[in-house]
Amino acid sequence: MSIQNQQILLAKRPEGVPSEDTFEFRNISVDTPAEDQVLVKTIYLSVDPYMRWRMNAGKSYVEPYKVNEPISGAAIGEVVKSNSKKFKVGDLVQGGLNWQLYNVVDDLSLRKIAQLDVPISAYLSVLGMTGLTAYFGLLDIGQPKEGETVVVSGAAGAVGSIVGQIAKIKGARVVGIAGTDEKVDYLENELGFDKAINYKTTGDILSALEQACPNGVDVYFDNVGGIISDAVMSLLNDFARVPLCGIISSYNKNPNEDVGPRIQPLLLKTHSLIKGFLVGDYRERFEEGYRDLTKWLSQGKLKSEETIIEGFENVPKAFLDLFEGKNLGKQLVKVSESSK
Repeated sequence: MSIQNQQILLAKRPEGVPSEDTFEFRNISVDTPAEDQVLVKTIYLSVDPYMRWRMNAGKSYVEPYKVNEPISGAAIGEVVKSNSKKFKVGDLVQGGLNWQLYNVVDDLSLRKIAQLDVPISAYLSVLGMTGLTAYFGLLDIGQPKEGETVVVSGAAGAVGSIVGQIAKIKGARVVGIAGTDEKVDYLENELGFDKAINYKTTGDILSALEQACPNGVDVYFDNVGGIISDAVMSLLNDFARVPLCGIISSYNKNPNEDVGPRIQPLLLKTHSLIKGFLVGDYRERFEEGYRDLTKWLSQGKLKSEETIIEGFENVPKAFLDLFEGKNLGKQLVKVSESSK
């Protein structure tokens, strides 16, 4: 019986917010793995805000997707055919895969998943690139000290929810910014944030932040940019640290648009550090991050929340939901069942 394969292509470059017609489904054949390759059945696909940047033409920190070629991203799969000494049939793996039901992949580009007492989806959230992004961004750049105030924007999202928990582990006071009352409740009552703010209903975000941060802000983990970050930046203490992880508020805007106040005078006045980073900067230290994240998860100090949509046909919807703030924690798509 032949295997049916399908892929999702970038049909056209979006102007502004992407839509369903940004994507195209195509039926394709299944290739046979050559030497040192494996055939991987996709189980989970991760959809992430940075992918929106890759849909634009022009130079960026990652290569743009090409029109009429498959979109790719982090995924978990199961080896169903192997021509590799590194993997056998049935192994669960994580790595970058095209948005396809099946992919032929070089074995060097995959990492075998160690079976722990956690759902395998955790390897795309707290035990994957998401967790490592939170870990290195906060601890290497933010360097929170006990008793300091850490503010996290996009706090109920994939990275932000983990950042806040790690900051609590380090003894900081944590304030999260999110976009619904449900997310505020989740941050305060499930994840242990000291305070959470619904920026959509608070009216005056700056006043709400001043009340939540009476001693100012020592670390601001920035996932969103825009007017929220303008408000937080005005409350930075001397020698504050700002890990710049994402600017989801700007991903769908014209790159030439005016984005608001200039922050250089604030940084100069407070001697603050703002540093953009990519998780790949820390590739040689990944095992350190995996070790600590796994330990904290097993100790119950970290919780992993995921919003999982089922069905390969719903991958575009899951991606578009990111920009409407519909996800709590990591947004994933379950494509198929694992045999394990």
